[in-house]
Amino acid sequence: MAAQYWLVKQEPNAYSWDDLVRDKGTMWDGVRNFQARNNLRAMHKGDLVLFYHSVDEKRVVGVAKVAKEHYPDPTADEGDWSVVDLEPVKAVKEPVTLARIKEDPALKEMALVRNARLSVSPVTASQFRKLLQLAKTKI
Repeated sequence: MAAQYWLVKQEPNAYSWDDLVRDKGTMWDGVRNFQARNNLRAMHKGDLVLFYHSVDEKRVVGVAKVAKEHYPDPTADEGDWSVVDLEPVKAVKEPVTLARIKEDPALKEMALVRNARLSVSPVTASQFRKLLQLAKTKI
């Protein structure tokens, strides 16, 4: 199966990249948007995930990987919600801001740009490579 790439957004004051590194991984819970939930369900073990700090920072700060594929969200009181487990891979050398992403023609079609409210979104292989290049990071 071909590798897939994703982006997850989180407010750094709620759960930051440093928290993920400290914890050596986490259950990515609390997603309550059907499109984002379906994206979680499409993730496969080993897929790479850009970790994006939202709200005040608005920047890609790290790369994680899917450690466990989707399963029911134990934090959901009702509904059909899912989680995945993520593990940190590497902090990016230079965070990539949303402003920088928006000004790059190669990234203008990213879901992050087109649907800024979506907390879990797909990233194409070329977009992923371009973001790593901008971040001066090799995986």
